[in-house]
Amino acid sequence: MIRFYAPDIEQTLTLPESDSQHCIRVLRMHIGDEIEVVDGRGRLFQCRIADGHPKRTRLEIVGRSELPKVWTPRITVGIAPTKHLDRMEWLMEKLVEIGIDRIVPLLCRHSERRELKTERLEKIAVSAMKQSLKAILPEIRPMTPIAAFLEEERSAGGDTCRYICYCDANTGRRLLAADYRPGADATILIGPEGDFSPGEVEAAFNAGFLPATLGDNRLRTETAALVACDTIHIVNQRFNS
Repeated sequence: MIRFYAPDIEQTLTLPESDSQHCIRVLRMHIGDEIEVVDGRGRLFQCRIADGHPKRTRLEIVGRSELPKVWTPRITVGIAPTKHLDRMEWLMEKLVEIGIDRIVPLLCRHSERRELKTERLEKIAVSAMKQSLKAILPEIRPMTPIAAFLEEERSAGGDTCRYICYCDANTGRRLLAADYRPGADATILIGPEGDFSPGEVEAAFNAGFLPATLGDNRLRTETAALVACDTIHIVNQRFNS
């Protein structure tokens, strides 16, 4: 069954304009046809089209159910956006497909991209959520100075496993796959193409982050972020199997 996204479906009983156009003009669905709608907060609704308007398709809810995450811990990736936006768009799609809770674009000293509009990334996240049959949309933060994010994490405390992945092999980096504690929430920092500055690394240590490596391969920024997130999933899947 075709799946759509409407964050306020229970209040409005209406598809947003973009999904209405796709439903009526592209898929040529009609009154009485049934569709699935997710709200991005873990709920799935079985709906029947009541009015096939291409800008505001009205629906009747005929059933609802919960679609919880298939992974347990909360996973956050903080990443300095790449110079080429298409690489960030690719990463957004893949992170949502494999499962992530929060994505934080970081403004770092060596960042090549210092501004980022999240609207396009949010649209890609919605599309990936629907395509991968999920019902929870990850939080996508606006561009955040790394110092501000580190202060947030330091103040948050808790039992989260926090790692900073960077290139200096002389600082006792730990292999993420071996050091991560199964079942724990995870926050992982991935730096820009020019890597984190020494001051940023030191600030991360002071905020409770541990130095980490993803292995011996040299990875692009977006690849490293995807590998880091998937590593957390794989460790938890092995632990729970």
